[in-house]
Amino acid sequence: MYHPFSVAETTKTAWTIFKKNFVTIIVYSFISFFLLSILGIITEYLISPEAFWGKMAVSFIMILIQAYTTLGLYKLIFTVIDSEYYEFEFRQVLPAFKGIVSYLVVVFFIAFLITTFHFLMVRLNDYPNIQTLLENIAAIVTLYIALRVMFFITFIVDDQSGAIESIRQSFQLTKGYFFKVLIMLGIILLFIALPAALSQYNGFGFISIAIIFTYPFVNIILAVTYRKLVYSHLDIDDDIAETN
Repeated sequence: MYHPFSVAETTKTAWTIFKKNFVTIIVYSFISFFLLSILGIITEYLISPEAFWGKMAVSFIMILIQAYTTLGLYKLIFTVIDSEYYEFEFRQVLPAFKGIVSYLVVVFFIAFLITTFHFLMVRLNDYPNIQTLLENIAAIVTLYIALRVMFFITFIVDDQSGAIESIRQSFQLTKGYFFKVLIMLGIILLFIALPAALSQYNGFGFISIAIIFTYPFVNIILAVTYRKLVYSHLDIDDDIAETN
């Protein structure tokens, strides 16, 4: 049976997948955060501020591990979705080197755009009205582009797409679903921002640990949204809905 894209059904399916594979996903999430935390501590406290190249080396390793764990999480999510009725091996969740390179190309390109824009805004400090206008326009454009390219990671992992191809595919996937994707993005941001905001209050610092649970869950939402949008575009049976 064909299942058109539904925000409620997508969120429900993501929660079902999260519950069924809770231990596997949380263990992976904990290990990822542990590795990144250790490297963060090394960078902050064990390497001298004057050791420029040492900090650069550790920072580069952190970026690689972050890329590896992010793509690995999506690989794990797609594996548990596709392997619901049979066992899967550990090697199946290891991201490909090509995927890591494609992911880093997109991330560094986005970082370059943000840095360039920030540099231009600094040059306009003497023109606050123009600066404010450009920042407001940039915020709207950024939100729109974020909505259209938010599935580039899923294409890199699930379709083995390259950097440029994954962005193009994400634009095509979100065509005609702008407002529904906007709602899904709002849900994702809520699960990330709410624990972060609450942890800032005295006595609620422990809530920050919730990121270990919310981070994988929002990525499951993103992966399920991607799959359901693919099925909607192809006008075929929704396997995720049928099996979950």
